[in-house]
Amino acid sequence: MKSFCLFITLIFGSFVFCYGQITPTGIPDTTFTLISSFQHEQKNHPEIVISDSTMPTNVTAFRNVLYLTTPEKKLYLDVYRPAGKPEKVLTTVLMIHGGGWRSGNRSHNNTLARQLAARGFVAVTADYRLSTDALYPAAVNDLKTAVSWLRENAGKYGVDTNKIAVLGFSAGGQLAALIGTTNDNNIYKSAIRNHSSSVQAIVDIDGTLAFIHPESGEGDDSRSTSAATYWFGYPKNQKPELWHQAGALNHVSSQTPPILFLNSSVARMHAGRDDMIKKMNAFNIYTEVHSFPEAPHTFMFFDPWFKPTLNYIDDFLKRILL
Repeated sequence: MKSFCLFITLIFGSFVFCYGQITPTGIPDTTFTLISSFQHEQKNHPEIVISDSTMPTNVTAFRNVLYLTTPEKKLYLDVYRPAGKPEKVLTTVLMIHGGGWRSGNRSHNNTLARQLAARGFVAVTADYRLSTDALYPAAVNDLKTAVSWLRENAGKYGVDTNKIAVLGFSAGGQLAALIGTTNDNNIYKSAIRNHSSSVQAIVDIDGTLAFIHPESGEGDDSRSTSAATYWFGYPKNQKPELWHQAGALNHVSSQTPPILFLNSSVARMHAGRDDMIKKMNAFNIYTEVHSFPEAPHTFMFFDPWFKPTLNYIDDFLKRILL
């Protein structure tokens, strides 16, 4: 069933009314790119530069590795690890790109992945189905499968199956937090059933923790259909149970792994964070927060913020998993 929408203009303003499910178009959305983000942010931050993406000499890459074939498309990942024959298994980080669950691609995490690999981690950047391909929860299931795939192929890439972290930016941060708080939960399904999809640490870079929350800006369809509405396929008021289900805040338990929050100056991007920390504190689970008060939402891609972002992630992963 396709969405039926009306754009209505009244004396006191305009709004969009939609009824029915919004279905995927199958047409890629290329709205979010690093170059366009850089050009936009440079207006307010003329000092910024895109972080150096040069491949470190001590890193080996395995590119375009197929990990899942779905009805809509084939999904690939890239693996970065320290060069040379693996002498021991390593802490591994599955990295999830942002773009409003609708745009972006795994290459956006290349620079961070290469630098993490240079510091002794296995860093993996993965595709997942965007809302132009399939609605929620397809993306969650895809990435759960990617975690299981890492365990299934641990021997080839030197993955420590007991030390897997998930990291994401923006929409990817929301997905990372949700994946980590639903470890081996029956709500979401990995396509590889004989290997666990659980993770042992979470890094959430400006990803929302709750869609229906006083701090959240997701789901405002007053001017145009929001990214979250496209992802869920329904406005917030039509299927609130889906919007609640996808919030990591609603899944915190004694089994939730430690989490690192890295945040910009845009408060709505970490909606629910403080409430989540309170819940995790009640279970005595480690949390860590670092904020960049003057930084834009896309801070992780640019200097002067990239290096401290890398250092915080490195320190957190070594503290929790090494």
